Amino acid sequence: MTQVLVLVETADGAPVAATAEQFAAAAILGEPAAVVVGKDASKAAGALGKLGAVKVYAADGDFDARLVTPQVAALAAAVEAAKPSAVIVGSGPDAREAGARLAVRVGGAYQSDVIGISKDALVTQQAFGGAFTVTASGKGVQVISLREHSIEGSAPAAAGELVKLDISGDSTPFAKIESKQTEATASERPSLQAADIVVSGGRGLGSKEKFALMEELADTLGAALGASRAAVDAGYCEHNMQVGQTGTTVSPNLYIAVGISGAIQHLAGMQSSKTIVAINKDPNVPIFDIADFGIVGDLFQVVPQFIEAVKVRKNG
Repeated sequence: MTQVLVLVETADGAPVAATAEQFAAAAILGEPAAVVVGKDASKAAGALGKLGAVKVYAADGDFDARLVTPQVAALAAAVEAAKPSAVIVGSGPDAREAGARLAVRVGGAYQSDVIGISKDALVTQQAFGGAFTVTASGKGVQVISLREHSIEGSAPAAAGELVKLDISGDSTPFAKIESKQTEATASERPSLQAADIVVSGGRGLGSKEKFALMEELADTLGAALGASRAAVDAGYCEHNMQVGQTGTTVSPNLYIAVGISGAIQHLAGMQSSKTIVAINKDPNVPIFDIADFGIVGDLFQVVPQFIEAVKVRKNG
């Protein structure tokens, strides 16, 4: 059985939550194998073996985390060593860039926005902003960018045999970046892409001060907090909270859209969510066309009641 490589993203030295799902996807196509890059990358072999990695290709080094070139070099070296049938990367901007660069280097087929994988190496993708769902295959090594919460199950634990990669001689430059950027604001909420529940607010909130209602709802549910482009453009919240075609693409188990009309750009970034709940006072907005549950009403009356009901249920 051929190997299927998974580019492992880490946070504080540990694999991110999506890694287990990516190994489950790899197991559909072959034997999962991990590619991990960074300082003390080799130390992750044991944990990755428990998640299903038969082999762990590790490139140890103090690389600049803001560059994807080391990941591309490590993936290319692992492809040369393993001769895999496919490579799976995440759906974040860095992973997508690394996957696309790898596809060019190895002459493979880059497949983005993948929401399903079959045993015969066919992938299901969302295309044209989510307007169409297509099934496709690719020549050469398939490089698959997988949306989170698309594959169920898990891969069986494996040996996690360590294979060290030396990418010091790779022709891709590993330049350092000098930056004066301030540190990102820490948050205890889950990230948009990893969250099981996402709460998003739109222009219907009316102001930045009133957007705080979404923060309360998200914290009550233990959810990630998102927003429509209209809310971001109006200054209600930061750009990194934007969900949609020009923001973050999410596929949570539960997506709650509050005061969002449902422009096509927003729907493209969230319509693959398992369950969609929409709250809006206008019964004719497009978001209700894809919602599993819709509440027509004043959000400033509905949401506080929703929050109170959740609190009662949690304490109950």
